[in-house]
Amino acid sequence: MTTDTHHDRVDQQFGSQASAYLNSSVHASGGDLERLGNVLARFSDARLLDMGCGAGHASFVAAQHVRETVAYDLSAQMLEVVASAASERQLDSLTTCQGYAERLPFDDASFDIVISRYSAHHWHDVGQALREVRRVLKPGGRVIIMDVAAPGHPVLDIWLQTVEALRDTSHVRDYPAAEWLGFVGEAGLNVVNLSADKLVLEFSSWIARMRTPAPLAEAIRLYQRSASTDVQRYFRLQDDGSFTSDIIWIEALKAE
Repeated sequence: MTTDTHHDRVDQQFGSQASAYLNSSVHASGGDLERLGNVLARFSDARLLDMGCGAGHASFVAAQHVRETVAYDLSAQMLEVVASAASERQLDSLTTCQGYAERLPFDDASFDIVISRYSAHHWHDVGQALREVRRVLKPGGRVIIMDVAAPGHPVLDIWLQTVEALRDTSHVRDYPAAEWLGFVGEAGLNVVNLSADKLVLEFSSWIARMRTPAPLAEAIRLYQRSASTDVQRYFRLQDDGSFTSDIIWIEALKAE
């Protein structure tokens, strides 16, 4: 699949669902958003980029703390939702910009902080995107990545990737912590904080957000019912299809 083809697929998948993501409780709340606000409160004069901002929940948190926030996404429809919601919330320091994660239309050393939440598993080339992050960060600048993470065990990993791909054809990969550390290090960024948590995904709303076709939703349910005891236990599979995923927080710095 070429880069442009993948980007087109991401745009098609998410553009029509922009409002659903704005109203999604999974995306609009969470301990990671509270933690993000606590971190950003220390950087009131910062210029911040939110890569793959989606419906803008992390951008809205950022705009309450830093001097300037740029919400950046591939989907024009997502950005329209973000701009409208920011205006309603009187977040005048927030602007939007459209483009790819792997090709940022910003000058070198133009941001103090880059953040990304629940977006990187859709990026066509995470390594290239992080090299772009390093380029646009100022010396001493900070990047914070929040995303679903894959377990380190191959059986658990392949189960997660399969249900993700059935639900959302624009999905690329949820990466385990070890791969994330490799990506960040190879991009020339220094990890200063890495931690993990759990995220409960209620099945019916998880499927509805992506408008997953009924045959694929049923394929997920069949796959869930065939899961081994180890898989069921790890992901805390429920009778209604709901399950629990790992999420990761990575904080890294660009050298001075």
